[in-house]
Amino acid sequence: MKTTKQFLIFRIFLFIGCSFFSGCMEYGPLEEEDFFLEYVPSGDGVFIVNEGGFGYGNASLSYYTPSTGTIENEVFIRANGINLGDVAQSMSIKDNRGFVVVNNSSVIYAIDLRTFKVVGEIAPLTSPRYIHFFSDTKAYVTDLYDPRITIFNPETYEITGRIDMHGHTSTEQMVQYDKYIFTNCWSYDNKILVIDSEADMLVDSIQVGIQPTSLVIDKYNKIWAVTDGGYAGSPYGHTAPSLYRIDAETREIEKEFKFRLGEHLSEICLNGTRDTLYFINESIWRMDVTAEVFPVRPFIEYRGTIYYGLDVNPVNSDIYLADAIDYVQSGMVYRYNAAGDLLDNFRVGIIPGAFCFR
Repeated sequence: MKTTKQFLIFRIFLFIGCSFFSGCMEYGPLEEEDFFLEYVPSGDGVFIVNEGGFGYGNASLSYYTPSTGTIENEVFIRANGINLGDVAQSMSIKDNRGFVVVNNSSVIYAIDLRTFKVVGEIAPLTSPRYIHFFSDTKAYVTDLYDPRITIFNPETYEITGRIDMHGHTSTEQMVQYDKYIFTNCWSYDNKILVIDSEADMLVDSIQVGIQPTSLVIDKYNKIWAVTDGGYAGSPYGHTAPSLYRIDAETREIEKEFKFRLGEHLSEICLNGTRDTLYFINESIWRMDVTAEVFPVRPFIEYRGTIYYGLDVNPVNSDIYLADAIDYVQSGMVYRYNAAGDLLDNFRVGIIPGAFCFR
């Protein structure tokens, strides 16, 4: 579920259409299929999280094997006989389990990575977004509408507590420095919050531009965040977006790269060695984390498609780019190497938005 005003309007349209026409893609349970992946070399298994249309309940999970170029779509419903739900947001891996966050269905499914079968679930949640693991027994979940971060036990799937964000809703991605967790507040906010993970308490905040959409932390312990600047007519304001570099130790903004009003920055990520930064601003941009000047030309040129998801395989730094096409039909994924050469492309589910690497 991304952050431009155009897509928000589109989702409202979809929701109204689904409400008007009563048969909006309701399916399941189906006959279950058996999957079993005995051994997967590190980096040779990629999950693609397909959001599906808002209100349609047609989110899905795809599984790609780079070494063979094979893609298996709809693996969740095929393995479990039930639909994944409404708006799959992200996926994280802990040991031999994948945790799939289904935003609008208010649930997180834990699946066995060999069989794709559900082995547990975390609920009730309001509108979960991303997970950060600390140990076998502790993890955080951010939330779009709940002004709290949820704590759960990954072994038992039990919710063990919640952390008050003091009115800040829309907590998103998380990065860790020492015992501190940094999370960006996207919707109608301009803060990166700092949480003490030992005390489970909000302890500080960093003010940036309007609506920080995502963040990462590089090899030098610098936090990078992009803001989208809101949209025209927003009650919170509308400004030009920016890319920020923040020192995790001092929590001071070291550098701000300013963009033009109307540009939309999103999906910031790092390569495997965490020294090269990537993000979407219509085209795909890449820069060294030590650079003081922004690059003149994009890494991958805009070609009139909807670049919606972006991530980098931490093992070999292959770049995965998701194209939502028209938000209705099955999307496309493109895989590039670090030199920018196209290696593969394949069809996945509706609105591919996130990747998870084994």
